[in-house]
Amino acid sequence: MTTSSYKSLTHSKWDCKYHIVFIPKGRKKVLYGKIRKFLGPVFHERASLRGVSVIEGHMVKDHVHMLITIPPKYSVAEVVGCLKGKSAIAVARQFSGRQRNFNGEKLWARGYAVSTVGFEEAQIDRKSVV
Repeated sequence: MTTSSYKSLTHSKWDCKYHIVFIPKGRKKVLYGKIRKFLGPVFHERASLRGVSVIEGHMVKDHVHMLITIPPKYSVAEVVGCLKGKSAIAVARQFSGRQRNFNGEKLWARGYAVSTVGFEEAQIDRKSVV
């Protein structure tokens, strides 16, 4: 990893990548067809509003995988909560015909799985020996 691959905030250089997985409520196979095509741009749009970028994403029939970069000023829980909440509202507005005074349906199940994606352990061990 080179120093040019790091992003910059006012007082920090960072490269924070996370692999996130979440599922629909009841693990129903609802991510088919129109909803699947609709959700991709919604995730990208909502992420870009916070300075988060979706590097790679896959929507399988019953879960979503995302590789995203999150600036250190935001927590993972804050970003995932925003993505899940706003996407549920967008799907409800688009496919249920609800426009106002609506908090969103229970599209996503509670919780998510996250793991950091970073340096390889072999590189860290090699540098610590020197």
